[in-house]
Amino acid sequence: MTRPRARFARVSTHAVGIDLIETDRVARVLAKHPERFIKRVFTPAEAAFCRGRVPELAARFASKEAVMKALGTGARSVAWRDIEVLPDRRGKPLVYLYGGAKARAEVIGLEAIDISLTHLADFSMAVVVCTATRPEFDHAESRARLVAYLQQRGLLGEDEQN
Repeated sequence: MTRPRARFARVSTHAVGIDLIETDRVARVLAKHPERFIKRVFTPAEAAFCRGRVPELAARFASKEAVMKALGTGARSVAWRDIEVLPDRRGKPLVYLYGGAKARAEVIGLEAIDISLTHLADFSMAVVVCTATRPEFDHAESRARLVAYLQQRGLLGEDEQN
């Protein structure tokens, strides 16, 4: 008789972020405040790689927004330059985290970040999928808290929970 092997359940979830930006919007900001925009949003390595190419810059801008969404922070507590997107030697984009972004990734137990970028003449887009080992909030608890808040504000009746 063989004994069943003990299994250790590993809790993990996925964190997903997506962002789409009009490439022309980046071009306008770049034309108006070129040095300030580049220094505020992009790391020196990103700026050197993109060499002012608007579609490349727009795709990286979208990628930073997508990563922030996957981290669950938006632009709070994460600086633009805390997220860096550079290609590997074959051109696959890789994400590097620093400062507040790295700290946030540690809080949610981020183990992997995969990113895909695309750009056309008018739009640039990034999609991020991450694996996190520690979901920050229980979904049921988060919903219950929101429903209670909405009821307290008179925005949702007692019988309208579902």
